[in-house]
Formats: sequence, C-alpha cells, structure tokens
Amino acid sequence: MKKKHLKLMALALTGAMLLAGLTGCGSKSTSETDSKKKVGLVLSTLNNPFFVSMKEGAQKAADEAGYTLIVADSGNDAAKERSNVEDLIQQGVSVLIINPTDSDAVGNAIKVANDSKIPVITVDRKANSGTVACYIASDNVTAGKMAAEFLAQKLGNKGNIVEIQGTPGASATNDRGKGFADFIATLPDMKIVASQSANFDRQKGLDVMQNIMQSTPEFDAVFAHNDEMALGAINALAGKNVLVVGIDGGADAQKAVQEGTMAATIAQQPDLMGSLAVQNAVKIINNETVPASIPVDLKLITK
Repeated sequence: MKKKHLKLMALALTGAMLLAGLTGCGSKSTSETDSKKKVGLVLSTLNNPFFVSMKEGAQKAADEAGYTLIVADSGNDAAKERSNVEDLIQQGVSVLIINPTDSDAVGNAIKVANDSKIPVITVDRKANSGTVACYIASDNVTAGKMAAEFLAQKLGNKGNIVEIQGTPGASATNDRGKGFADFIATLPDMKIVASQSANFDRQKGLDVMQNIMQSTPEFDAVFAHNDEMALGAINALAGKNVLVVGIDGGADAQKAVQEGTMAATIAQQPDLMGSLAVQNAVKIINNETVPASIPVDLKLITK
C-alpha cells in the first residue's frame, strides 16, 4: 500500500513537470509573437498639435491591426532621437517609424536601425542618409508654392513678404521655403524682405515676428512654414492689417481662418500620415512590398 502511494506521487510529480515544461514553451511562443507585433514611432516632438495628430492616427491604425505601438518623443533633439531608436530596438520593435528632427542628423539614428536589420519608415520629413523602406509625406515644395500663389493672388502680384522658417535642416523647412521662394522669384513686384527661423514653434514665432517688426516695419504678408508659427505671428501683429498664411491645417489654424485672423492654411493630413505609416509597417512585417514614397494630398483652406 505504501509503495502504491509513493508510485502515485511520483506519477503526479512527473505530470506536473511535463505541464510546467509545456506552459514554459507556450510562454516563449507568446513572447516571440508579441515581439513580432511591436512597431516603434519616434516623433520629433509632441509639443506640437500636428505631431500629436500624427501619433493619434498611428495609434488608431495599430489598434485596428492588433499591433503594439511604442511612441518616443525626441524633443527636437537629434541626440535624443538616436537614443530613442536604440531604446526601441532593445524593446524588440520589428519596424521603426521616424519623424526626423533634422534630415541630416537623423541618418545616424537610421544607420543604427539598418545595422540591427530593423526596417525604417520616415514620415513628413526626409532622411538624407541611411536606408529607408518608405517615405510618407505631403509634397512640401508644392505646399510652399500654393502659399505663394495664394498671396500673389490676394496682393495682385505686388507686395513685400516676411517669411518665418521652420527648423533649420529639416526637409520640410527646405522644401516649403524652396516652393515659396521659387514662385515669388517669378514676380518682379513681389519680394521676401525678411526671413528668420522660429523652429516650427508658436512662442518662437511670436518672438521672431516681434523682432522682424522692429527691423522691417513695412510688409504686406507673412508666410510661416507651419501653422504654429503663423499663430504666434498673429499674436505679435495684434490686429495689424497683414495677410498671414501657414501650413498644416490644424484645428487652431482653421479656427483662425474662419475668424479672419489668418488668411489661409495649406492643410496636410498628419493623422493620415501616421495611419499610413503603421499600415505600411504591418505590410513590411508580413513581407509585403511597400512603395518607396507615398504622397499625402494637400488642400488650401480659406474662409
């Protein structure tokens, strides 16, 4: 009887060990599956409604696809951007989506991902080096040109314009400025009389506008490379009869357009950019082919 009891105990222990082993295998499989379902999103800054909207679009697409989205804020710092990329790689993301702080500096972060065999998608801003699987953005040269065409029409092809530029080195800054300047250059009676960077920031837009007003008192219009700087400029102008145009089409800008304080905004779709980035990240994970670049439509919004 005692021998039978010991035999039963041994069988029970063996079964428990087998069950534990099977459970362990199951946990490992789930962990591996989870690691394959992580996508990293590195944003230049979350201190801007445009990129908050981009994050929201990305999160919605990730939720719909059943993927985990890990978001990192670079605070407009290229060193932090690289650190974010390294951290997300350690967390086991399968694809990295990067909204670059600077088109040149981001190459260092992208090369870290390339060395780790992690595919990269860039959004809104280009990367000037490193291997990128897909680039998703509006045509920023066209956006700048649309702003110039609108002001030329409103001013009868004659007038002085102040330009408030975005972050130096960002492709959006370069491209929007080029599209605008190239068109203005075709009009002999229109010229850019002042140009200064405000880093895509509203408060800096206000400060820069105040500085320009002291040195350049006579101008007819302001072209800001984004809505945040345009809204800052409007606060500095304090009702001065000047046309102000921005780019992005954010909620605050559209409200300002309807109220008549901003003449127009060239609307992008940051939520769609974020959504498309995640959708294409999923395609890459599933070994599907993705386009090298995906354009996102622009729209002129006036009152």
